[in-house]
Parts: sequence; structure tokens; C-alpha cells
Amino acid sequence: MIPVILSGGSGSRLWPLSRKQYPKQFLALTGEQTLFQQTLLRLNFDGMQQAVLVANQDHRFIVQEQLDAVGIQAQAMLLEPFGRNTAPAVAIAAMQLLAEGRDELMLVLPADHVLRDQRAFQQALALATIAAEKGEMVLFGVPAERPETGYGYIRSKADVRLPDGISRVAEFVEKPNEDLARQYVESGDYFWNSGMFLFRASRFLEELKHHDVDIYDTCLLAVERSKRDGIAVSIDSATFACCPDNSIDYAVMEKTERACVVPLSAGWNDVGSWSSIWEVHDKDQDGNVTKGDVVVQDSHNCLVHGNGKLVSVIGLDDVVVVETKDAMMIAHKDRVQDVKKLVNRLDADGRSETQNHCAVYRPWGSYDSVDMGGRFQVKHITVKPGAQLSLQMHHHRAEHWIVVSGTAQVTCDDKVFLLTENQSTYIPIASVHRLANPGKIPLEIIEVQSGSYLGEDDIERLDDVYGRAPQSATVHSIAR
Repeated sequence: MIPVILSGGSGSRLWPLSRKQYPKQFLALTGEQTLFQQTLLRLNFDGMQQAVLVANQDHRFIVQEQLDAVGIQAQAMLLEPFGRNTAPAVAIAAMQLLAEGRDELMLVLPADHVLRDQRAFQQALALATIAAEKGEMVLFGVPAERPETGYGYIRSKADVRLPDGISRVAEFVEKPNEDLARQYVESGDYFWNSGMFLFRASRFLEELKHHDVDIYDTCLLAVERSKRDGIAVSIDSATFACCPDNSIDYAVMEKTERACVVPLSAGWNDVGSWSSIWEVHDKDQDGNVTKGDVVVQDSHNCLVHGNGKLVSVIGLDDVVVVETKDAMMIAHKDRVQDVKKLVNRLDADGRSETQNHCAVYRPWGSYDSVDMGGRFQVKHITVKPGAQLSLQMHHHRAEHWIVVSGTAQVTCDDKVFLLTENQSTYIPIASVHRLANPGKIPLEIIEVQSGSYLGEDDIERLDDVYGRAPQSATVHSIAR
């Protein structure tokens, strides 16, 4: 069995903690490990192969770093140039496997869900395997326990042709209003749609070709034109742009006659909103969940997430407060589903706060914006041991570098030299330069930029050890 982990979501309902360039699956929201790492770690049992990962091209180095942090290797990393929903993502994974002459069962899992009961998960998987081996398209359904309006529902019906404990999918239902959701729960015939599936690769592609040939043909061509670099497979952008945007549910599962439901009672939660985060955490005597430097007084059933500043809440009930370095979001718990609408509005206004945190992660390390003004910007840059930034130049800004700790190897035009703690250097406008860390501990520097334009698209990349394409200063990029 091959787990296929879908890791391309943006998690916009968990803004401002989740950003497009560092979405929720890569955040440690419910424990020490990130949701992505938790998903991989729960697959560590006999019969499960190394995972096939489907992720956004922009997240390639985040994915690799998080794999390394928990000592896990993937067998393939399929990199999409942009998202096209779950049906194309799974199709690409299935086609890649068949191209290698492999037709195992595919366990499709989102990278950003929580499962509390590992034993129950494995028991449900064992039952699902019986059906999938017989050509069924298995969906894991969570028994609807309360009138939840934020989930999709599945109505089931008995089918004597299926093994005991498995039912046939009778109907998919979109997110209902509260009255309908209550009726669904009372009937006992409905499950929450977990977004987790099990089927054979060839079986899925057979159904996809029958029910949505446009996705099938486009993905097949995109895979044929893809480029491999080790375990990473970059999907052809020009071809993938023509692929319809559709989910597994709409493209296949709602149309096939072979869809069935295996009950999953394993403490599942899609942590798709701030109210879900509140649900999965331990609470104080007043029902509050707090993280960070937080003081709560005379308040009940609140979620307060601090990220540096002291956050104080007085006399509030059922409120969510999330503070980050560059943004704060306050909402009633009944309205947290509307955070996505707020993010769309911010995107329309061109606000950068939906894209990146102040701390931006790169394959060589990270940088954090400390301060900025009209003609200056100050950054705290951390370079991992043995790593280096691209060889680059800027047309509109100069830079001062001050070493805080570690050793820096600096290239500036035809000079290459070392700097140690408390030493500094100046990089003039239009100088070809590079920063590297030749040491065994992280290099930390303070960078002071000055000039007429300080945007991250003022970069001409001349050489890069991470295989990122050379870029001209006329092409927008947020990558260094």
C-alpha cells in the first residue's frame, strides 16, 4: 500500500497564522510536530511503503526540511506549479506509479488533518483494504456526532455485496444549514466526508477517464512532460495550466457506482477553522484555550493565540484572538468560517500579509523583517550550516551586513573573504554578491538595505545551488 499525501492547500481559514507561502500543514498547531509530520508519522507500520507527496513547487524545500526533521524519507515528491484541486493531484500520483509499472493500493490522505486514535485508524484501514482489493472506491466517513455546518456529508445505504461494516454511498451532500445538519445526525445514516480515500491506482484512473476525461488527458500529458530531479518530479506548468480544477468527490466519487464508506471513529478533525483548533486542545476551567504570553480574565470558551506580544482578554465569551508579528485577527467563534472571505478581500487589496509571515523560509535558512521605512529595511538573516544564498545582484539597493554569530563567507564582485562575530561589510548597488555559511553552527547576520526600491523582485539571480531558475530583476520573485 502506498500513502499519497496531498499537501497543496493554503489553509486560508487559519489566517493570520497560516499564509500561502507557509500554510497550516507545515505548522505545529496541535502538538510538537506539524500536521504534515503527524500525518507521516502515523503511517509508520508494517505494510505501508514510503509516501508519495504531492505539494506546491513553492513548498519543495519546506517539505524536505520537515521530512529531515523527523527522519522520514519519501519515495517521490510530485511538485505542482499551482493548485488544481485533489482530482488532478491524485491522478498525477496514480499515473506516475503506473508509468513505473506499479499498481498498488493508494491511500490518499490530506496532510493537514488530526487523528487521535491510531489503533482505530488501522482497524478502519484493514476493513477498507478488503473492499479496495475487490475494486471498490473506499471513502473513510466519520460518523456525524453533532450538527456541524462546516463539513460535507455522505448519506449511506446498505449493500449486501459489500463486506460487513461497509456501506454504499447513496448521496453526497454539501455543507448544510444547522437544521438540516441536525436532521442528518438524528437519522444515523450520514457521515462527515473526511477527504481520505483508498483505491487501486488503475481503478481510480479508469473511473476518472470515464467520468472526467479532460482531467485524465491533461494530467497524462503533464506527467509525460514532467522533469525529475532525484525524488522530485516537477509537473509541466504549461500543460497543467489547462487542467480543470476539480475535487475527487466531484470528478469521480459522486459519479462512480463503486463508491463505498468505511466508518472512521478515530478522533478525526480537519482543523479547518479556528473553532476546530479550539475543539482539539485542552481547556482551562472556563473553557479557554491559550498559547503564548496570554492573560484571560472573566472570559469563557475563547481561543487566544499570542506570538510574542502580551495579549490580554477581559470579559469576552466565544471569541477567537490570534496575534502575529504583522497582523491580528479577532472573530466570534460562530463566524470563523468567514476568515476565508476576509483573506480574499485582503488579496484583492494587494495586501502582502496573506502571502508571507515576517519570517520567510528559504532552502538556505530564513529571514525576518525587523523594521522598514521609505528608503531602508532591516532584516535578521539566518543561514544554515553549509548553506549559501544565490549569487545575485540588485539594481536599486545597497546592503550592509553585520555578523551577529557564526562565520560568514562573503563574495563581493572579485573578492571572497570571511567575517566573524561583530564584523561587517558593505555591498554596493549592482555588485555581484553571495552570502554563505562555511561553519558548523547557524550564521546570523543583520542586513540593512538602503536605496530607492527595496522590493524582493529587485534581484538578478546568476547562480543557485538549489536549482532555482535564474531570474531577472524585471521578473517578480519573492525568493532570494
